[in-house]
Amino acid sequence: MVYLVLAATAVVSIVAVAVTVLVGRQRRRMDSGPEARQIEAAATRGVRDARRQAHAQQHFNDGGGLSALRDRDSRS
Repeated sequence: MVYLVLAATAVVSIVAVAVTVLVGRQRRRMDSGPEARQIEAAATRGVRDARRQAHAQQHFNDGGGLSALRDRDSRS
């Protein structure tokens, strides 16, 4: 019975520490100023643009893009 109480106490302690850390991070993030928001928006745009470019390169490199270029060049 003592081991069960100790195990439950350990689990509750770990969860409490995790919640405390996450709440602290969220509070610090909400207090950010306009510069931090601009930096975060620019980073988000950069990730979105990189993802879009990677998708376009993957589509082009799958072979269909090369044949489309050959078709375009042969019709000119």
